[in-house]
Amino acid sequence: MVHAYPRTLVFDLDGTLVDTSADLCASLNHVLRLYARPEVDADTVRHLVGHGARALIQRGLALAGEDDPALVEEAVPHFLRYYADNIAVGSRPYAGVEATLDELADAGVVTAVCTNKPEALARQLIGALGWDRRFAAILGGDSLSVRKPDAAHVLGTIEAAGGAVDSSVFVGDSSVDVAAARAAQVPVVVVSFGFADIAPADLGADAVIDHYDALLPLLRRRPW
Repeated sequence: MVHAYPRTLVFDLDGTLVDTSADLCASLNHVLRLYARPEVDADTVRHLVGHGARALIQRGLALAGEDDPALVEEAVPHFLRYYADNIAVGSRPYAGVEATLDELADAGVVTAVCTNKPEALARQLIGALGWDRRFAAILGGDSLSVRKPDAAHVLGTIEAAGGAVDSSVFVGDSSVDVAAARAAQVPVVVVSFGFADIAPADLGADAVIDHYDALLPLLRRRPW
């Protein structure tokens, strides 16, 4: 008998499960204020994230015409401190996420998180949302010696969750997620409302959903 759903579902975090743009924007603007650089708005930040804090800071400073790598390195601790202190002020799960996670759990599907956010911050955010018991594994960008888009980050998350590649699906929002899933040879679903810097339909995913209500029917069909 074919299992109704894949046995393991691996999710990206920022821009996929949770809209963290408000808190990431506030943290980046904290850094930009420290260095007397122009602040950015949340819509701009949505298209700058996905590669970790260092890249976000570099991109934020670049908008102000600043390209000093040493300044970026100096700014990282300031960003991380502020973000850790304000990690869930404005961050909210996307519509339908919690109901979807509940149904997956009821169906016996194992869920996990694979994010380029540092693991401690990922766990802090997940805890602040009351999701401590939801995921069998949480791997951040510093959990292994590699991070997305390296296949080993996805494969390591599946392994930590007790899953197998041939019965897993990845859900993300960015080109980094798609590249990582492709490298790991895992089907990948993209949400259209995340932080992608190009059109979701152009990311090369196996499917795109516009709301979490569409995820479970898609997983039952598995059209890949």
